[in-house]
Amino acid sequence: MINFHPDKQMLELHAQGQLPLSLSIALSAHIEYCGQCQQQCQQLTKALSVEAFSDNSAPAQQEQALLDDLLSNMLSDIDDLPLDTGINLPSSVTVTVKEKQYALPQVFRQQMLSEWQGIGKVSRARLDTGEGKARASLLYIDADGEIPQHTHKGTELTLLLAGEFSDEFSDYKPGDLMVMTAEDKHSPKTKQGCLCYTVVDAPLYFTKGLSKILNPIGELIY
Repeated sequence: MINFHPDKQMLELHAQGQLPLSLSIALSAHIEYCGQCQQQCQQLTKALSVEAFSDNSAPAQQEQALLDDLLSNMLSDIDDLPLDTGINLPSSVTVTVKEKQYALPQVFRQQMLSEWQGIGKVSRARLDTGEGKARASLLYIDADGEIPQHTHKGTELTLLLAGEFSDEFSDYKPGDLMVMTAEDKHSPKTKQGCLCYTVVDAPLYFTKGLSKILNPIGELIY
C-alpha cells in the first residue's frame, strides 16, 4: 500500500505541465503506481479542460457533456496514438545494476541514463534533464546497505521504484514519494535492497561519523 504521495499543489502543477522535467518524471512514475493520484490527476486535467474550452454562449449542461466525451476519448485512445518522432522507443525499459534487473515505469522510456557509478553498496546513474543544479538519478542501495545520516542544503525528492527502505521517519514501499528539506535529518537503510529515483537541488550534508569528511567536496559529488 502506498502511503506517501505528492501534495495537491504538486499534482496541480503536473496537470498544468508546469513542473520541471526532473519532477515531472517523478510524478508520472508515481501515478503509474498509484491509482489514487492517477484519479486525482485525471480530475484536475478535466477541470483544466473545462476552464480552457469554456464557451459562455453554450448551455452549461451541453458543454459539460461535450467536454466529458472529448476527455473520455482522449484518455482511452492516448496510448494508441502514433508518434511520428523518428525515434523508436522501447515498449518497456529495464535497468541492470549489481547483476539485478528492474523494470522501470513507462516515463523512463524517453530518458537516457549515464553509466552506473558508486562506492560499496550505493550506486547511481544520472539522467540528463538539463536543469542546472537539480540532479536527477537512479539510486540503488544493495542489501544491508545504508546512506550515512545526513540533512539537506536544499530539497531532496525520492520515489521508491523497487524493494524497500526505512529511515528515522517511516518504512517505505514501491510507489512511495517523499520530499525532504533542510529541516529533515535521516539515514536511509535497506535489508533487501532498493532502487529509487531521486532529485536533489543542493548537496547533502553528512552529520555523523567518518562520512562528515565528504562535506567539503559536497558540491562535486552530489
